[in-house]
Amino acid sequence: MKKSKINLRKLLIVTLVMAMVLILVAVVFTRDKKVPGVADVCSEQVLVSNGDTLSGLLSEQGVNGRDINNIAEILKQEAGISTLRADSDKIIFMRPTDDAPVNKIVLACGPWKQVELSCGEDGRWSAQNIDIEKDTRVVKRRGEIKDGDSFYVAGIRAGIPAGVLADVYDLLAFEMDFERDVRAGQEFSVMFEENYCDGNRVDSGKVIAVSFDALRGHVEMFRFKKSDGTSGYYDAQGNGAVKSLKRTPINNARVTSSFSSKRKHPVLGFTRAHKGVDFRAGTGTPIPSAGAGKVVKKAKDRGYGNYIKIRHNGTFETLYAHMSKFAKGVNVGTNVKQGQIIGYVGSTGLSTGPHLHYEIIKGGTHVNPMTVKFPSIDNLDSQNKKDFIKYRERLEEASKLLGSDESLFIQL
Repeated sequence: MKKSKINLRKLLIVTLVMAMVLILVAVVFTRDKKVPGVADVCSEQVLVSNGDTLSGLLSEQGVNGRDINNIAEILKQEAGISTLRADSDKIIFMRPTDDAPVNKIVLACGPWKQVELSCGEDGRWSAQNIDIEKDTRVVKRRGEIKDGDSFYVAGIRAGIPAGVLADVYDLLAFEMDFERDVRAGQEFSVMFEENYCDGNRVDSGKVIAVSFDALRGHVEMFRFKKSDGTSGYYDAQGNGAVKSLKRTPINNARVTSSFSSKRKHPVLGFTRAHKGVDFRAGTGTPIPSAGAGKVVKKAKDRGYGNYIKIRHNGTFETLYAHMSKFAKGVNVGTNVKQGQIIGYVGSTGLSTGPHLHYEIIKGGTHVNPMTVKFPSIDNLDSQNKKDFIKYRERLEEASKLLGSDESLFIQL
């Protein structure tokens, strides 16, 4: 009986010792898992709302007026931030303890950029711009034009984001007339970037490749980075896909009257040449310049109404008529870029409704914008062309793979 009590006592002692060891191990393990300093930092995250201002949010956190002015100036000078965006920007305020002043501020301005502001021991604030690394994936979406479809409708149905479609329009407008070249049964595909952060899709990136079976022939364009670090779009042979002028300045606009040597004028009532193409669009629709050049005429007359004429080089000029108003800063002598807004659709002059009348003059003679050939502005040299052909072949192999399953992606 006595021996039994001794054994029981030993068992209790061993159990207590083991329990203490386990507790000690757990404490040590927990301490090892701590990140030095982080546990002692108090932070508060604020999502910017309508009516919020930087000074107001800083003041709420106890930041004094002098520091508020310094922080605002630093953000403007070093990060290019002068205003906050409601329901988008987030601010994290950090301090060593609950009752200590804020000594670090993190401003998340969009998914790919944040600014860290730190207050040093001398009381001075400094900023560091931090670019968030993107997880960029290239995907492929295929579609077909159905009866009654526009390319836009078919593209959205195929799962192509609206922003990507806008870029595709800009590219195809160098080769296609969206009114005449798009018919039911045509197939198309687009390879484009999708940007992810922490496994979540955030936005879309660049168009990588486009393929379209248009009436005038198969159109292909590929994005390629040249040896000098610049990128452009090229056809399958490496010729520049971007031309000096666009056939259709306004994307997705319906052609209401074509180029013709004989057309009955809707206002005057008699037959005469229609030296351009009319695109129906709502009043106020922005009109981009079809190419880079210099404004040589900005005027108003009885026929054209408000119009602008641009000289692009020694060969081509373009004219844009019936504008409701001109864009600010666009005057005779102004150099404009391709795609720069020069005015807005209207119905001034001899017009029966809002539309853009668009003309192209080649060597002093009016030509049909839908059939004239435009020169490329960025052809590849021999070495870059060799590199492009190899790249295009690899991209085409990847395209076949992506075409088999829309859940697949590649990373370039």
